[in-house]
Amino acid sequence: MLLSNLNLLATAPDGVAKLRELILTLAVQGKLLPQDPSDEPASELLKKIRAEKDRLIAEGKIKRDKPLAEIAEEEKPFELPNGWVWVRLGDITNYGSPQKAGAIARETWVLDMEDIEKSSGRLVQRLRFAERPALSDKNGFSKGDVLYGKLRPYLNKVLVADEDGVCTTEIIPFRCHGDFEPHFFRLALSSPYFLDYVNARSYGMKMPRLGTEDARNAAFPLPPLAEQSRIVTRVEELMRLCDALSDKARLEATQHAQLVATLLGTLTAASGAGAPDASAPTPGEPADPLHARWQRIAPHFDLLLDRPEAVDALEQTILQLAVRGHLVPQDPQDEPASALLKKVRAEKDRLITEGKIKRDKPLPPIAEDEKPFDLPQGWEWVTMESLASQITDGAHHTPTYIAEGVPFLSVKDLSSGFINFSDTRFISEQAHQDLAKRCNPEVGDVLLTKIGTTGIAVVVDTPRPFSLFVSVALIKLPSVSVDRDFLSLVINSPFVRQQSEDGTEGVGNKNLVLRKIKAFQIPIPPLAEQSRIVARVASLRALCADLRQRLTNARTQQALLAQALVENVI
Repeated sequence: MLLSNLNLLATAPDGVAKLRELILTLAVQGKLLPQDPSDEPASELLKKIRAEKDRLIAEGKIKRDKPLAEIAEEEKPFELPNGWVWVRLGDITNYGSPQKAGAIARETWVLDMEDIEKSSGRLVQRLRFAERPALSDKNGFSKGDVLYGKLRPYLNKVLVADEDGVCTTEIIPFRCHGDFEPHFFRLALSSPYFLDYVNARSYGMKMPRLGTEDARNAAFPLPPLAEQSRIVTRVEELMRLCDALSDKARLEATQHAQLVATLLGTLTAASGAGAPDASAPTPGEPADPLHARWQRIAPHFDLLLDRPEAVDALEQTILQLAVRGHLVPQDPQDEPASALLKKVRAEKDRLITEGKIKRDKPLPPIAEDEKPFDLPQGWEWVTMESLASQITDGAHHTPTYIAEGVPFLSVKDLSSGFINFSDTRFISEQAHQDLAKRCNPEVGDVLLTKIGTTGIAVVVDTPRPFSLFVSVALIKLPSVSVDRDFLSLVINSPFVRQQSEDGTEGVGNKNLVLRKIKAFQIPIPPLAEQSRIVARVASLRALCADLRQRLTNARTQQALLAQALVENVI
């Protein structure tokens, strides 16, 4: 059943992770391998463990602990096969009684929580005391001990020591009092049943821990010793198969992304300044090379667009085509962008004369060898500054916040691509009026994130008053300027987003500075064509959203089917 449905499990969302959980669940329930009637039952192993524990107590090597209660039927998470027994972890191990390290040699292995990879239990790094001398209150451990991370136990950090060493007190080293297979204990403590137990009992909000008594009282499924070893061998084989499936999935995802990028990239291939015309048709191609390229790719859309990230790439390609003038046909009757730009300049001069805006220091025109790609007839290259009547940003100081008042927006309120007032802070009306003298957002203005998540443009579509923090830029446009929605999609296109990324300065939380925003190179079509492009992009984005939702629904159904299969196997 498990192997016959391996492909379904592996290809479902988080399928390999679910497959690993299933393997561990079957292992600790005794369903992964058939039992061998010739094995000495776990009840006999348990007698030997208790005898060894009594010997260690008698010799004064360990202290006699408080007896733990018998395991009630309702405490047993599942039924065990013949030959297995339920025991409490504290009855068979020294959990909670670690040895404290004394003097530590320079070459001693020193283990910290960060050295263990979550879930897999793999060792990420091995440091010696000479490299990590600062730890205090260290626990000592020996080769073969099971090392359990009690801090944030949901991270599932469990490791079997392959040499002696010391560790932080957030890691509990323990061993069984008698014969045992430590790797079986490791996989049992990593399995879903034990995770459910510890997550229900961990204490502490930010840094939850598993308490010692809760760990000692945990019900533990103990198989015969010989079966412990067989289970470990089988689990290791299956986990290697899971590793191979993960590698295969990553490789396929990488190859698929490369295929999508290559094929969609052919749609946006165009000439750059001084470069040969990459969009010119090859012999025998129709006069419209873009149409021909679409026709070559369209039959393979079911292969290309089979995952949400591919649809995201398609949406970015649509924006690229839009800003290059390849998305809608040009109309010779449209007034050219050059005439529009003259009107923009005339209106800005009028506003300057009336004292409504300051005279800008114009940037030099974009030279021919600076133009990123060729534009259709009637389009023009301009800088952002030549389009805008004002480019500024919000408050450069943190104002006094109040419980209710005028919303004060920052990047977090725009990072989703629209204005979100649900989690904003508020300032007083007077503070808002003071800030509005320099930065007063109004309906139709374009906002641009400039710190942290940079380069996201949002058109103001609400008359609700609000103020801005320095992390957001404000772009005001003359009334005869570009279509606001067109400018927003141009700014959000990969072409201008790259300019945003290149325009950041500083280290850490980089800042998109105003002078770089003013220097953005913007392709401008005739005003009528701008409206046609905006409408076409909106319709194609709606199709992308529908396709993305269909893929999400399909993946959800696949995940449910995989989960049903897992439950059926268990």
